[in-house]
Amino acid sequence: MVRIGYHASHEQFKPSDLLRWVTFAEQAGFTAAMCSDHFHPWSERQGQSGFAWSWLGAALQATDLPFGVVCAPGQRYNPAIIAQSTATLAEMFPGRFSVALGSGQALNEHITGTGWIPKADRNARLKEAVDVIRALWAGETVTHRGWFTVEEAKLYTRPEEPPLLVGAAITAETAEWVGGWADAIITVYKPVKEQKKFIESFRRGGGEGKPMFLQAQTSYAPTDKQARQGAYDQWRTNIFKSAVLSDIRMPAQFDALAEVVKPDDLNDHIRISSDIAQHIAWLEEDTKLGFDRILIHNVNREQERFIETFGERVLPALTAHS
Repeated sequence: MVRIGYHASHEQFKPSDLLRWVTFAEQAGFTAAMCSDHFHPWSERQGQSGFAWSWLGAALQATDLPFGVVCAPGQRYNPAIIAQSTATLAEMFPGRFSVALGSGQALNEHITGTGWIPKADRNARLKEAVDVIRALWAGETVTHRGWFTVEEAKLYTRPEEPPLLVGAAITAETAEWVGGWADAIITVYKPVKEQKKFIESFRRGGGEGKPMFLQAQTSYAPTDKQARQGAYDQWRTNIFKSAVLSDIRMPAQFDALAEVVKPDDLNDHIRISSDIAQHIAWLEEDTKLGFDRILIHNVNREQERFIETFGERVLPALTAHS
C-alpha cells in the first residue's frame, strides 16, 4: 500500500503550528510525514526557519506516523552530529524514522562562512558524509579527514536497526549516482515524461527495487484562482533549475529573481487545482510510476482546509482505487 503523507514546511510555518497540523493530518487519514531542514526560508514572505531536529522528537512522540527529514551533512552539520541525532531518533521510535541526505543549498549552508563549493565537490563531500554516518551507525570508531574532519568518534547510543538512508535528488544525473549508495530516493514533482527519465536513471544506477519517495508540490484551494494565487505568493521562488536554487544565498535574492516569474510559469512545478478529481488523478499517476511514499506539500498557506478536504475526499478515493 502506498503511503500518502503530509509535508511540514519549516520555511513557511511556526513549529507549533506544524506540530498541530501533523497531528491533524494523522487524524484525517494521512499515513506518513516529512519535514524540511532549513536555516533560512526561500522567501521573505514565507518567513520562518524552525529547527527541524528539535521539532522531530515532538512530532514523532505526538503521532504514530513514520517521519522523514531532508538535510545536507558536511558543512552546516558535521556528519558525526547527523549520525548521532538520527541514531537517537531511530532508537526512540524504531522503524518510524528515515533521513534523506542531499548536497545542500547555499541558502542554508553559507552561514558557516566556509565558502560554497561546486556541485561535483558537494557530491564528493556528501558521499564522504554517507560513509562516515554508516560507519558510526555500525558502532565503529571513526577518524576521517577530507571535506570535513571527524576524530575518534564513536556512537554509544544506537538503534537496533539503523534508519533508512535516503538520497535526495532532483535531476536524472544525480538520481543515477544516488542509486549506487542510497537505500531509497526522494525527489520533487515533475512532469511525467521528466519523472520517468529520473526513475529510469535511478534504477540504472543501482536503484532497482529500492523504495522511491515523492515530495509532491501542490496548491489546493476552493477555486483555481485562489490555488494559483496562493502558490504564486509562497512558492514562485522555487521553480528555477536545481543549479540556480543551489547557489543563491539569501531569501531577498530569491525574491528579486522571482520578480520575473509569471503565475502560469508554475504549471510544470506545482500541481495547482481546485478540482479534487484532478488531484486524485495526479496521485494515481504517482503510484503508477512506482512511488512508495507520496508526501504532499500544499504550498499555499491554507493548511487546515487542505488536510481536512484531502482527508475527507482524496485519501478515501485513493484507498478505494488501490
